[in-house]
Amino acid sequence: MNAGAQIEARPGWLTRLRAWPFHRALDRIDRGLAAGAVEALLPDGTRRLLGGRAPGPLAVVTVRRWRALTRLARGGSAGWFEAWRDGDWASDDPVPLFDLFVRNRAALGDAARAGGAARLLARFGHHRRRNHRAGSRRNIAAHYDLGNDFYAAWLDPSMTYSSALFDGEDDLAAAQAAKRAAVLDRCALSPGDRLVEIGCGWGSLAADAAARGVAVTGLTLSVEQKAYVDALALPGVQVALTDYRDAAGRYDALASVEMAEAVGRQWWPAYLDAIRRLLKPGGRAALQFITIADDVFEAYANGVDFIQAHVFPGGMLLSESRFRALAEARGLEWRDPHRFGPDYARTLRLWRDRFDAALADGRLAHLPPGFAELWRYYLMYCEGGFLGGGIDVMQVTLVRA
Repeated sequence: MNAGAQIEARPGWLTRLRAWPFHRALDRIDRGLAAGAVEALLPDGTRRLLGGRAPGPLAVVTVRRWRALTRLARGGSAGWFEAWRDGDWASDDPVPLFDLFVRNRAALGDAARAGGAARLLARFGHHRRRNHRAGSRRNIAAHYDLGNDFYAAWLDPSMTYSSALFDGEDDLAAAQAAKRAAVLDRCALSPGDRLVEIGCGWGSLAADAAARGVAVTGLTLSVEQKAYVDALALPGVQVALTDYRDAAGRYDALASVEMAEAVGRQWWPAYLDAIRRLLKPGGRAALQFITIADDVFEAYANGVDFIQAHVFPGGMLLSESRFRALAEARGLEWRDPHRFGPDYARTLRLWRDRFDAALADGRLAHLPPGFAELWRYYLMYCEGGFLGGGIDVMQVTLVRA
């Protein structure tokens, strides 16, 4: 079948006339799909194959209302989610669709990004959620203080909420332990050393570090996380509700795992200044963070995507090149970067399996209407992004001069 072809009998002329502008929008998407394809059942009864020029994922989508495309054009990925939430489109498996949009990001250009007044309004709302000290506390609470029982229902028993590092089987707990070990190995710690962790989560890395004979100070802005770690009563571990900008002391090493995404571009310099300030000369910082490809970073940074609008207020993925330049300008040597985006896609799939199991056995029955669906969409959206290669996760060691 030729790319963009219709494969059912054409509807009547009035239906075609009403559908014409939407088919023009689909023509633009079709031209931007250099790899993979979308098979779409449309509101006028036609089917179209978009793309199909080169191997790649095949997404099967039912567009129930034309306004789904209007919402995509006006609201980008946030509008596309809202269309899904309201039943304007559906798919048995949206992951290949998200993969396709990221995989073809350069050729698609602005076809799936918000534009016009909607973009300006979204930017205004996002600006109000910026990560000054008070804003950071609100933003962290909005994502991490949803309840420890909520996260415990689908994370592995260690409550590790970041990409695992796999070696073989789909054993999530083992892969998370391997990731934490890799981070701690980068710190080159010895018994008796002092480690500060910016964004300590629910304490799994701190517990592993303490087991190595290290004294750990964990920093968090999440009341729920601090309560959880305090209840563990881990020997050698103390947790403070402290913003990284206000942290004091000197440490042999520093760890920060997927916390930089909560900083925001405006405060990357302050975050890196804090790392330098907290480290002793020659000290090592082990970071894990999520990046977005440089070829779309500015467009991403000047918009508001689905995650920023609906899941993680104030969040922003990193540009590796820009972040590295800021680090090196502060005398932080960039060493041993390791990228493992496919492992994050795998982690997300396993989280979704566990999430579905929790839904099925009623452990998430207390959630408000629509919340579980939002989070399930979020897990699929992120999985597709890592599969498509436009976002990645990496570990790097920064060494203070």
